[in-house]
Amino acid sequence: MTVDPSSPKQTQAQPDERLVAETVRTRLPFRAEFKALAPLAGDASNRRYFRVQLGAGTFPSLILMQLAEPEAFKQSEEAVSGGTPPPAELPFVNVHRHLVQAQAPVPLLYHYDQGAGLLYLEDLGDVTLAQACDNGAGEQAPGFYRYAVDVLVNLHLKATFPADPGCVAFGRAFDVPLLMWEFDHFIEYGIETRTGRLIPEADRQAIRHEMQKVAELLAGLPRVFTHRDYHSRNIMVREGRLRVIDFQDALMGPATYDLASLLRDSYVALDEELIDELVIRYLEGRAKAGAPLDRLTFMRLFDLTSIQRNLKAAGRFVYIDRVKGNPKFLADVPRTLGYVRRNLAKYPETAALRKKLALYVPELR
Repeated sequence: MTVDPSSPKQTQAQPDERLVAETVRTRLPFRAEFKALAPLAGDASNRRYFRVQLGAGTFPSLILMQLAEPEAFKQSEEAVSGGTPPPAELPFVNVHRHLVQAQAPVPLLYHYDQGAGLLYLEDLGDVTLAQACDNGAGEQAPGFYRYAVDVLVNLHLKATFPADPGCVAFGRAFDVPLLMWEFDHFIEYGIETRTGRLIPEADRQAIRHEMQKVAELLAGLPRVFTHRDYHSRNIMVREGRLRVIDFQDALMGPATYDLASLLRDSYVALDEELIDELVIRYLEGRAKAGAPLDRLTFMRLFDLTSIQRNLKAAGRFVYIDRVKGNPKFLADVPRTLGYVRRNLAKYPETAALRKKLALYVPELR
């Protein structure tokens, strides 16, 4: 199993402006002249982003993505399925090509300078779905989230069928080892690193036993093309349209996973009634497309998937703080664990897991 690098984020040299200017002038699918380069706030990855201001023309700017290293794509930012071979192509480029063919609303890729580790992308602006919806509290939130659910229905169906063996996403999946790696990631960082003490071995095994049940259930579900990080900070809003970014870790997984990422978002607290409406909207969208799912079964699986997804996210936020030196996500841990507590309380089958976790996680009591 490949995991993301464990060393702290390294300081990278800013891209060579002369190289960028020459690329802008000669390599893009439109005529442009370089004007200025300005750094943008990054995400939790080792990538860096810049806005390239262009001279007067149809395209006033573009986004420059700088990889940590030109060949850094040989190791994934996220854990992947056991036995998955190293990619022969940058996953972002590979998955982007597939999503374009599936008519998904992703940014245009103007040019990829593999030697320099630089990607020249369409500028989608700075407004995320979270910002456009005032973190779920704004009047526009229901409309934009309905839109995001509709995009997801199309993504799951059009990007899944027909299968594309040339896309790296079809060679990796949320299998039991990967789901358990994410559960273990929570145990390591969300409990032990966070509290500064190890869990007694008997309790560790009891917790993992209950987690294994959830992992086996989710891994046994029919799989669709899964974005893996389909949430409010990876959906951009520009001129009323939604565009999807950060899809390079896509893989095959249960249909509930992306929906849980969107509706049980660590960064946004949606009204519970709206969440129920949006889950039904997803199911109705699939039914209209000829791919129906049983509503009651799906709702239960949605909640169980949310437990797994949110535990992984909570552990990840501690990891990003302690290993990468970025504490800004710690504020989202209580909300994320609040989702877990509510969902664990819904089902008798998760009572044992809640009881054991509550011994070490105050938010789950």
